[in-house]
Amino acid sequence: MRVNVQTPNFAAKNELLVFVEKKLTKLEQFYDRIVFADVFLKVQKTSEKENKIVEILLSIPGDNLIVKKESKSFEAATDEVVRALERQLKKRKRKEKLYLA
Repeated sequence: MRVNVQTPNFAAKNELLVFVEKKLTKLEQFYDRIVFADVFLKVQKTSEKENKIVEILLSIPGDNLIVKKESKSFEAATDEVVRALERQLKKRKRKEKLYLA
């Protein structure tokens, strides 16, 4: 799977980029046909503490999955997004097995 991370309006540390890629590669154990992942890390300009946004577009054959979460840190938001994508991929795999059976 190819991972493309974009960080508009700020420079992300290498540790954050490695963290995001590591989390995304774990998704391949739930669905092995992921083509690529586009990751957008954004900082929303508000006075609230939960101003870090992680949006991931996951490309799989025949469809795209998009999940967007907001949290106090990029790591926490990434964890939430990956959990949501994991649920969606498991659901898709179950549906595929039903169609093939």
